[in-house]
Amino acid sequence: MAIAPTNTSFYADPSSLGGLKRDAATQSPEAIREVARQFESLFTSMMLKSMRSASMGDELFGSDQGDMYQDMFDQQMAVQLASGKGVGLADMLVRQLMQGGAAVAAPPTAAAPATHEDFVSALRPAATAAARELGVDPDTIIAHAALETGWGRSMPAAANGQSSFNLFGIKAGGSWSGSAVASRTREFTAGRMSEVSAGFRSYDSPDQAMQDYVRLLKDNPRYAGALGTGSDVQAFARALQRGGYATDPDYAAKLTAVAATLKSGKVLPLNTTHAV
Repeated sequence: MAIAPTNTSFYADPSSLGGLKRDAATQSPEAIREVARQFESLFTSMMLKSMRSASMGDELFGSDQGDMYQDMFDQQMAVQLASGKGVGLADMLVRQLMQGGAAVAAPPTAAAPATHEDFVSALRPAATAAARELGVDPDTIIAHAALETGWGRSMPAAANGQSSFNLFGIKAGGSWSGSAVASRTREFTAGRMSEVSAGFRSYDSPDQAMQDYVRLLKDNPRYAGALGTGSDVQAFARALQRGGYATDPDYAAKLTAVAATLKSGKVLPLNTTHAV
């Protein structure tokens, strides 16, 4: 079944959710309907994911990239279903909220970007500022975030679905005193991949995540070779891999490939592993 593209709010656009929260607080019927619709979309997406997880899967043809495309398909299906008549959950919520007069808050998570162009556009201003501090091309930073999040569609989240806004897969090590969330991730040990649970840093906004990323690369001597590499994304990627940014032995090649994809305008979702 073909799923038509749907315009959705991007998680890196705080003004969208902020405006929705302000409108909902005034008990605007339109805002209440939109909050209920987004909640139904989130619920449907979680239901589809749970159904996929319960299936036996296809070990012969399954792959990480196939899983990524399946997640993208399910998310788009959930948004599409909620944009129509939905499954009835939104209508029920609207009736209860309108009758009870309860204040409505925006949902804890925001939709993934509809296209990779949305992802790039949303990150461009912050990436440009970060690039000046690091001495690299803004596209290099956007490509790094795209690799770590599958173009904004996969990032660590709290148990209640609240996004961590962790754009770069930065783990919460012993020196981290801020908020953190636990998430499953893929790690390589002696060339063998395994899935483990790890703690990741959690931020209040994408801008805060970008600022922490800049601090990490500037303050950690392991990544000194990545600074000032300009438009040479290969040099940047190799320096990160030498510094131990990730355990994936193909990390530098993947980051270089995503940067090339960004330049070409084609979409190439990729999964990776983190060891920051």
